[in-house]
Amino acid sequence: MFFQPDERACLFIDGSSLYSASRHLGFDVDYRNLLTFFRSKCHIIRAYYYSAILESEEYSPLKPLTDWLVYNGYSLVTKTAREFVDQNGRRRVKGSMDIELAVDMMEMAPRMDHAILFSGDADFRRLLESVQRQGVRTSVVSSVRTSPPLIGDDLRRQADQFIDLADIASHFTRRQGEARVARQQQAPVRHPADQFSELDHDDED
Repeated sequence: MFFQPDERACLFIDGSSLYSASRHLGFDVDYRNLLTFFRSKCHIIRAYYYSAILESEEYSPLKPLTDWLVYNGYSLVTKTAREFVDQNGRRRVKGSMDIELAVDMMEMAPRMDHAILFSGDADFRRLLESVQRQGVRTSVVSSVRTSPPLIGDDLRRQADQFIDLADIASHFTRRQGEARVARQQQAPVRHPADQFSELDHDDED
């Protein structure tokens, strides 16, 4: 990996994409350690986490989610997810955050030197190309260690640097089996929005 300690960098984390990648690789993400890891590499001026939030009458995750992020250095960007039943009778959750992420990256481009995107969605290729023309260096964090790979070829080629999540995961993740034992003693810091990604992905299994 190539980082400059004094470069101004922003993390743009597609929560659903990171959850999917870590699940396929057998990790649970500790978000406190993730931020610490990247702060040790460069000057992080913003760390955005994007997630569609499923509101319910029984429980709203917004308050604990916001509190955790405020006290731990993240900027949470959310919108209400839409829950529906598909033609096969399965519950689905729809709530893409692509537009929100793209707008924030474009707005931050004049203020940052390095954009670090956690996503494998090839639709972001044009976004990276645009901020690169403004002088921003780009890194993409995803994985090719799965079958099929979790990152589109177009996005990987466009980025100035590709970082495989599997290569850096030991700095901020726990193995899923280890995490279950650890939760009985001290729960790892996992983003509360993950529960909604879990709902969506479990329905797809």
